[in-house]
Amino acid sequence: MLGAIAGDIIGSIYEANNIKTKEFPLFSPKCRFTDDTVLTVAVADVVLNGGEYADVIKAYYRRYPYKGYGGNFMEWGNSDTREPYNSWGNGSAMRVSSIGFAFNDINSVLEEAKRSAEVTHNHPEGIKGAGVTAAAIFLARNGETKNSIKAFIERDFGYNLSQTLEEIRPKYRFDVSCQGSVPQAIIAFLESTDFEDAIRNAISIGGDSDTIACITGGIAQAFYGGVPQEIASSALACLDEDLRKVTSQFMSEYNLF
Repeated sequence: MLGAIAGDIIGSIYEANNIKTKEFPLFSPKCRFTDDTVLTVAVADVVLNGGEYADVIKAYYRRYPYKGYGGNFMEWGNSDTREPYNSWGNGSAMRVSSIGFAFNDINSVLEEAKRSAEVTHNHPEGIKGAGVTAAAIFLARNGETKNSIKAFIERDFGYNLSQTLEEIRPKYRFDVSCQGSVPQAIIAFLESTDFEDAIRNAISIGGDSDTIACITGGIAQAFYGGVPQEIASSALACLDEDLRKVTSQFMSEYNLF
C-alpha cells in the first residue's frame, strides 16, 4: 500500500509535465499526494475497519475535495446517489493495492477487488483493472516470479504484456483508461530491478504519471519486500495526520514495515 502512495507522490509533479527519462529527482518540494493516495487510503480504511466502499470513498472525497479527481467521479462524489457510473478509468486500479496485501487467496482478492471497483467502475474494464492490480500484488507477495505473474495476467485477463518500455515510451500519451494504462504499469514493474527502478520506469513512459506509478508501486512493494526506508519516510512525510494514521495502521496490521 505504501508503495502505491509513494508512486503517486513521486509521480504527482509529472502528470501535467511528462518526462521520457528515468533520470529525475524522486522527491521535490512540489511533490504532493493526489486523489490516488486519498482513495487508496479510503479502500484500506474499509479493509481495516469495515463499512461500505461507496460510503467511505465518498467521505474521503468530501474530506479531500481538490486532489485531482476525474469529472465523473466528482459528480458522483458530490451527489446523493450510490449508483455507479460505468467507468473504465484507472481509478479502480490505483486505489486497490491494500486488497492485494490483505486477503489470503486469489479468489478472495479478486472478489474484494471487484467490490471495491464496482461502486463507481462497474464497466468490465474497470473491474478487470482492479482485479489485475490486486492479483499481481497478491502473487508478488506470495513469492511468484515475474514470469509467472506475467503469464497469469495474460492468460486469465487477456492483457498483452509483450511490449517493452523502449517500445512504449516514444509514442505513449496520456490515457486514463484501465486498458490503456494498467498493462503499461505492469510492464514497468516487470522490467524493474528494484522498487526505485520500478517507479522510475513507470514515470519515464509519460502519460498519467502519478496513477501509473501508483499502480506499479503497489506491485513493486509486494515483490521486493517493502519500500526503501528513505522513500517510505519521504512519502509518509507528505501525508497529513489522518492519512498517515490509517496508512501506518494498515502497514502494522499486515506486517508491511
